[in-house]
Amino acid sequence: MKRILSLILISISAFSCSQKSHSSELEDNFHETEIQDLQRLTSFFQDQMCGSNDKFKPCLDSLIPHLVESGYQAILENIDFEEQQALYASFKTDLFSQIWGYSKVRNLQGNTNYKSIAFKIDGKYASFLKDLAKRNLELEEYYDRMMESGDWESMGLLQQNIYTNPEHYDLNDPAIQVLIAVHFLTQNDQQKRKEAWREG
Repeated sequence: MKRILSLILISISAFSCSQKSHSSELEDNFHETEIQDLQRLTSFFQDQMCGSNDKFKPCLDSLIPHLVESGYQAILENIDFEEQQALYASFKTDLFSQIWGYSKVRNLQGNTNYKSIAFKIDGKYASFLKDLAKRNLELEEYYDRMMESGDWESMGLLQQNIYTNPEHYDLNDPAIQVLIAVHFLTQNDQQKRKEAWREG
């Protein structure tokens, strides 16, 4: 009986360690309340794209081929930008400013400057991506491009890599889910934000 109990405890311990390794990048870079906000952000993305009845992995499995073929069209058609802004406002932390900053974008057809969200190079999210790229070398190029350009990768590299090398992207991993949700919500925001830039 003691031997069975001890085997059960070892199994539970091993399972806990393996689960922790999948989310250690989150735990190492964000505090608990920020992680809760990230989970809400991930759930929002999943609900907008597939409804609340679907799980993240089957949702992405069905979505990725469309994103590879048609770019971000499915994202733009399904994610409600007003609800996305309401999500930002509901964060219990300053998570938004740990992921995004703002940049000034000039309207080429007029003489107007607009506000656009940009990659926060010195935020906690950048540190999280750096740590995630150490575990998943597929993401190293993604991270390097963002650090070099100071902006989000918008050429479809992420969805192409998920499609061609799915073994490198565990869609049940909370850290990968956060990466995907943040990436695609960023694309939606950058396309739909129509806020005038105000100096000062």
